[in-house]
Parts: sequence; C-alpha cells; structure tokens
Amino acid sequence: MTLEIVSASKCFGGTQYVCAHESAVTRCRMQFSAYVPPQATDRTVPVLTWLSGLTCTEENFTVKAAVQRHAAEHGLLVVAPDTSPRGANVADDEAWDLGAGAGFYVNATQAPWSAHYRMYEYVVDELPVVVSAGLPADMSRSGLFGHSMGGHGTLVIALRNPDRYRSVSVLAPICAPIQTGLGERIFGAYLGADRADWRAYDATELVKDGRNCAPILIDQGDEDEFFKAGAMKIDAFRAACEDAGQAITVRMQQGYDHGYFFVQTFMGDHVDYHAKALNG
Repeated sequence: MTLEIVSASKCFGGTQYVCAHESAVTRCRMQFSAYVPPQATDRTVPVLTWLSGLTCTEENFTVKAAVQRHAAEHGLLVVAPDTSPRGANVADDEAWDLGAGAGFYVNATQAPWSAHYRMYEYVVDELPVVVSAGLPADMSRSGLFGHSMGGHGTLVIALRNPDRYRSVSVLAPICAPIQTGLGERIFGAYLGADRADWRAYDATELVKDGRNCAPILIDQGDEDEFFKAGAMKIDAFRAACEDAGQAITVRMQQGYDHGYFFVQTFMGDHVDYHAKALNG
C-alpha cells in the first residue's frame, strides 16, 4: 500500500506529516495526520490515535489541539484520521451531521452510505496497517482518544477491541447515541430501522452487554452546549460502567464549552495519561 506524504513540517524536534493513501475499505482517497516524535529517529515508538468530531477533517485536531509538544516529550506517534470518506463519488448530505465529516465511526449497511462509509473498519483494521507500514510505529503499544463524535468512536472501538488498546480517554464524548435524537437520525440513515443493529455502536449498550476495555478517562465541560442539551449522556454511561465494573474516571471541568480551547486545555493531561500506559 503506497503512502503519499502530502506535507511535512519540523515541529518540537519531530515531524508533523499529512499523509494520504487509497483505501480499500472506504474505496476512496483518505488523508490522516501523523506527528512523529524525535525519539523515532532510531526506534519505533508507541502510537496514540485521535478520533475527531462532527464536521472535522484530520486538520482540526492537528492545528488546534497543541498535541505535538506533549507527544514529543513522551515519545508518542500521534495519528489523526479524517472523520469520513470524501470525494466526488462519495455520498453526502446537505445536513452538517450526516455524510461528509460525519462518518460516526460505523460500518454503514444502508444505501447509499454502505458503498464508502465504513469508518469503523477503516480505523480498526486498515489504518493501523498503513501506519505501521509507512511510519516508525509500534502498534503493539497503542492508545485511543477522541472528542465528541470521536469520543463516541473511541469508546465503541475500544470496548469492541480491548486487546488492541492499552489506554483510552475521551473529551466530551457522545456516550449513548441510541438515547438521543441525533443518534436515532444518524443510525437510522447508516444502519437501518432495526434498533437492535444500533447497539453495536453505542458505548453504553456495549458495557451493559458485558464489553470492557482499559480504564477510561473522561473530561467534560459543564458549559458545553451539547452536554447541557442532554446529547452526551455521560451519567448513563458512568452508571453502566459502575454496574459492570468497568474502570472509569469522569472529571467535570467548570466553565469549559465543547470547542477546541477546551480540548487544548486538557490535552497535556490526556497525553500524560496515555504515556503512562504506553511507555510503562
């Protein structure tokens, strides 16, 4: 599989790349960013994969989250894929929360989405192969984190693949999409009308069904407009985790909203959290 280097910039002694490749899973060209720390000049290093939220590409996190300094300090290779397939032949929708930028990290089963929207399989199976083939990555030491829709994807993927990820954290995650109007609309479009099929992509339902993963760290701002509107369902997820014995830490952050200033503020904490597990 050929990896194209779209751009490369020196950063904190390492290199910030934007990469592209033709995906067999999404059947289109995919881009992802990869920060390679200075420690990778003579050895492979642990990999921390970030999943972004609605409307984002790989660029939002790369330029707004200020992750590079922390990754360089701890010697972590940080990968951030796009949030959906894109291109002239890829289905889209006029709404901001469906189609391009809104892949929701599911494998769509309904037309027209099923032809390209297979972001779950892309993140779990294809992206690690591409990264390990083209970059100095030790995929045996992998962590996963994300924000908002990407927090949803992080929790679902970690719970369904507990042997893949040594560390898991999220910021302002969508924890129980089945219980929200947004989740019903998106899952109905991508997965069809049978709600039983939706459970495989709902973190709260997965925990109730006995799935587990590495200890989970959650940060949530109490001035987050989506949180205040009831979209995140963190209390429902925490209750399910406590009932099931899934280790979880939820930190409510006073005065913070849903945006990238919130993400940037706590990025150092999250990278530190992962570094302890991946470098330990």
